[in-house]
Amino acid sequence: MIRLDGIGRTFALGGEAVHALHDIDLAVAQGEYLSIMGPSGSGKSTLLNILGLLDRADTGTYRLGGHDVTALPDDELARLRREKIGFVFQFFHLVPRLTAAANIELPMVLAGMDPAERRRRVDALLGEYGLQDRARHRPDELSGGQCQRVAIARAMAMHPAIILADEPTGNLDRHTGQEVMAVLEGLHAQGATLIVVTHDPEIGARSRRRLRMVDGGIAGDEARQDSHAAH
Repeated sequence: MIRLDGIGRTFALGGEAVHALHDIDLAVAQGEYLSIMGPSGSGKSTLLNILGLLDRADTGTYRLGGHDVTALPDDELARLRREKIGFVFQFFHLVPRLTAAANIELPMVLAGMDPAERRRRVDALLGEYGLQDRARHRPDELSGGQCQRVAIARAMAMHPAIILADEPTGNLDRHTGQEVMAVLEGLHAQGATLIVVTHDPEIGARSRRRLRMVDGGIAGDEARQDSHAAH
């Protein structure tokens, strides 16, 4: 499903070139559960942003679903993000002035979906994530766990094949974090490809496959012995 060949990314910082990623080769099969781990500044989030089509590599090739997406125009990348990828972030990235229901509905509005279908999907997602009684609440009226469930529901609004989670438990207490991981792993069990960036060894150990990044490169790639991930 995902194939990176020779991916590199360099940023200009204070007049100096910072090599955030260099010569990344990575293949992720449909239905895999992968964690990306490493110290701060190792390139984890940069890699996730490239996988999610939020950023472009400077060198190398990215193939998604068998198609070369490396040099696609921005509007085509935006369409692919909407249709194929769901994002879950540490800080939720909910729109403060919108209710939980409206935040979940937002990707469907942007995609031009029929209002009746939007309402049906929003109602179903509110029920699935136990948010019916919070539908009209804004983010500042929700707990951290509720905000993250709204963010996950929003990520699933377009039925994406890939879920990218960047430190999804980083802003939550341990118990709530475990609940959020159980929700994400439930989506993986239903067939979604799940890629989680985390600095937490306990969270990373839950995945079937673990990448370890150091200084912008992949220093380790190991699969759990009981792995049944798709190949």
